[in-house]
Amino acid sequence: MARFDSSASDTYGRPCSRAVWRARSPSLNTTRAHPNAFVFVTKFRHEVFADRHLTRMEQIMRDVCRDFEAELVEFNGGHDHVHLLVEFPPKVAVARLVNSLKGVSSRRLRQEFPDLVDHYHRANKLWSGSYFAGSVAGTPPSIVKQYIEQQNRPG
Repeated sequence: MARFDSSASDTYGRPCSRAVWRARSPSLNTTRAHPNAFVFVTKFRHEVFADRHLTRMEQIMRDVCRDFEAELVEFNGGHDHVHLLVEFPPKVAVARLVNSLKGVSSRRLRQEFPDLVDHYHRANKLWSGSYFAGSVAGTPPSIVKQYIEQQNRPG
């Protein structure tokens, strides 16, 4: 953690106070939720999902987010991928959240929809090992929500 340096100075070389120094260090004592966009794709981009799968997956992912004190703000997907907009506190590691979202959804969907088992292949995995995660802190939430809503959801 950064420490206050009493000899700290501003960009012009003038000494600055602790309050000014703290204001320049937004990472200290930050408790706001961080909005992030996630995209998960199926293994080998196989077209797996129908609307009933996506509807249940949204419920599962909302439950996982709640366990992490996070909020699933928006969810949509296609036959071979899903888009999520999630707000979570800074104490949550992105990798842990993603691993739980993908792992729990894969396991529960396999249990509840036996027809999906054919798409899990030899590795017994629904999801690709990779994912997209991007901060959308500087983007108006309405723009990100609109993009996710416009994804072509299968019928």
